[in-house]
Parts: sequence; C-alpha cells; structure tokens
Amino acid sequence: LANLFRQLFRKFIREIYRFLQKCQDTNQNFNIAKAVNRHIIQSGLRYSLATGNWQEQAKAMEGKVGVSQVLNRYTYASTLSHLRRTNTPIGRDGKIAKPRQLHNTHWGMVCPAETPEGQACGLVKNLSLMSVISVGSPEKPILDYMKTLQLEDLDHKFREEDVQVPPTRVFLNGVWVGMTKNASNMVDLLVSQRREGAIRDEVSIVREMRELEIRIYTDAGRVMRPLFVVDRESQDVNIQYQDIVQLNRWRKWRKKSKDKPPGDAPPEYRWSDLLQEGKVEYLDAEEEETSMIAMSINDLKESEERQWAADHPDAKREAPDELTEKFDPTKRIESKSYSMTYTHCEIHPSMILGVCATIVPFPD
Repeated sequence: LANLFRQLFRKFIREIYRFLQKCQDTNQNFNIAKAVNRHIIQSGLRYSLATGNWQEQAKAMEGKVGVSQVLNRYTYASTLSHLRRTNTPIGRDGKIAKPRQLHNTHWGMVCPAETPEGQACGLVKNLSLMSVISVGSPEKPILDYMKTLQLEDLDHKFREEDVQVPPTRVFLNGVWVGMTKNASNMVDLLVSQRREGAIRDEVSIVREMRELEIRIYTDAGRVMRPLFVVDRESQDVNIQYQDIVQLNRWRKWRKKSKDKPPGDAPPEYRWSDLLQEGKVEYLDAEEEETSMIAMSINDLKESEERQWAADHPDAKREAPDELTEKFDPTKRIESKSYSMTYTHCEIHPSMILGVCATIVPFPD
C-alpha cells in the first residue's frame, strides 16, 4: 500500500510540474487550484483495491495481480482460512515440484495439509493456527541499548591480544552496525530484555557461532510463532498451572461481565502478560535454527531423567520394564530424543495445522 501511494504521489507531483511548465510556455498565470488534481490518489487507490492490480491504471499489465481479493464468505471456517492464505507469485503453468513443496523452515509456520488441488497445489498455502506476521518496530532503541553493551564501531582498532579471539560482527536488519568481544553476554541481555517487555516481543535475536555473527531483525513481514520458554537450569517450562487458571478465569469473566458488577472482576491476565513475564516467546524461522525445541512436556521429563543419571552415575532409578508394561494401542507414539539442553517447548503439536485442517478429528 505504501509503494502504491508512492507511485500515485509521484504521478500527482508530475501533473503539477507539467501544468507549471505549460503555464510558463504559454505565459499564463499559475493557478494552484487548477494545477492540483485531487482525484489522482483517490481514484488510483480505489482502482487497485477494487481490481487487485497493484499498479497505476495505465501500467496495469506491469504490476502485481490479485493483491486484494473479495473475502470468501461461504462459511465461517472458509472466511478464517481465506484471511490466513499466502500466495507464491510464480506461474501456475510450469510443472516444477520444488516451489510447491514445504521447506524444513516452514514447520509450525505453514499448514502442511491445507492447499488447493490442481495447478495452484503447493503454491497457495495457509498459515498455521498460531502463526503471526511481524508489523515492524523502530531499530534505534535497540541500537542505543547495544552501544551500552560494549558494541564497538566498525573503525575501532582492537589490540593485538584481542585479535587472537576474533570479535563477533553485529547486524541489525542486515546492516553491519558494529562488533563485540562479549557476544554471549550481549545476546543473553537482549533476550532477557525481550522477555521482560523492554524490547518488542517480535524482535528476533540470532547468534551464529560458526559465522561469528549476531543478527537482529525488527522489520515487518516475518512469520513468527509462539513457544513455551524452558528454563536452562531446571529444564522445565516457565509457565505454571496457576497461569492457565488465571487466563481462564479472566476469559470467563469477560464473557459474563455484562451481568456482573466491576467489583467482582478477577485480576486482569492476558496473553500479553505471558509474553512480558517471559513464559511465552515469539520465534521466527531464523531464530528457530539456533533453538532446541521439545515436542512435548514428556521430552522435558526425559531430559531431566537423563541429566539426573549423568550427575549420579552410581545411583539407580527404577524404570518401567517395556516387556511387562501393558500395551496401549491408543497411546501416542513419541520419538526418542537425546537432548538435555532444551530452550523452548511446543504449545501443542497440532498447532502446525491451519484453520481447516484442525477441523479434521484426531489430528495425531
């Protein structure tokens, strides 16, 4: 929308310039009321929103097609599904398989089941249930904060003994802003500030140890999804049962608040409170690459048992005998994981599905 307005505003200025040039050539007085055509921007925006051709009307063949669409109102589910739809802007005629397949980084971001049949198969996708799109935030506050964390300028000269351990480069939205010798401390402080609400929850903080880089993103248009935060020391999720009770209590009171006086209201507790308390965190695809995510709480329990066994090699803990344990055909099949350093945990495995795919019973 901003790009379209920019094109129309340039056309608006161009028309005024032509009128001024015409007045100068014909030796007429310049009348600003006649020079300004107030319909250029209005009619241009209306045309693009009505037809979906995201370009000036004269250059309709050069611009994007189908940017705006008529919202599907067949059923409530189809309306929600249409609002979560994404489109890959390539031709439908080619029989290329690669763009139609889901990439590994799409896990949890894009629904693996919901896609149309025919030529658009795999090119039109749907976001998962809990996926959100970042709206962008200013980068200057983060840059100012990083300067207090020993962020050196690009022209800074390190001493010879410092060069033996190469400094880590820091990138902010793809721009190289400086270097630091204490990358671990900087990343930990930035993440803790994000979990406390001092930094926007949609800011992505990535540390590439092999490349010696810290990449921070605050721009708009990144697909993100929420995950439970796992404590490093205890290997347990930060969210507790009491938090869920508070959320449900506040939600139920909001539904029935018309009949109840304000004095009976429970303490306000929302999703944003979980984010500010560091119990839930939004991660994008790039930050997920540097995180260890447990599929369920059971994985965390197994991790704790393995950690306990590693710390107490002489002690023996009773384990259920797989041969004598009763077989349960309805039990969920779980993969064996061998990690002891989880950083996050899935809210629920079925959250990888989209709006329409979750209607299908027994998603597991």
